[in-house]
Amino acid sequence: MKRCYVVLLSVPFVGAAGSKIRPAVVVQNDLLNKTLRETTIVALTSNLSNAHQPHRLFIDVSTADVKATGLLTNSVVRADRLQTDPQSDIHKVSALPVALILKLDECLKSALGIL
Repeated sequence: MKRCYVVLLSVPFVGAAGSKIRPAVVVQNDLLNKTLRETTIVALTSNLSNAHQPHRLFIDVSTADVKATGLLTNSVVRADRLQTDPQSDIHKVSALPVALILKLDECLKSALGIL
């Protein structure tokens, strides 16, 4: 498991019982990913209504570098929706392009109040 992998995992519904298999992005650093059995991810959503927020990252699947991620629809990375899951429950799909990793770092700083 490595930082900025695009993965699939079961993400629980907010305010309701149940969960759904969804894409997510690993945000935990690689050293911790090697030493711990769980990892921290941020959820993705296809709901684009709040994509303009500073703690959210829009992913346009029509761009060449994003097509390789395996994402099927335009998505938003929700840096405000962190969760920790067992690595055994997480399935790697691909990795984010470098340009998006830098933008994701800025979204995480905004979500966590890190200047």
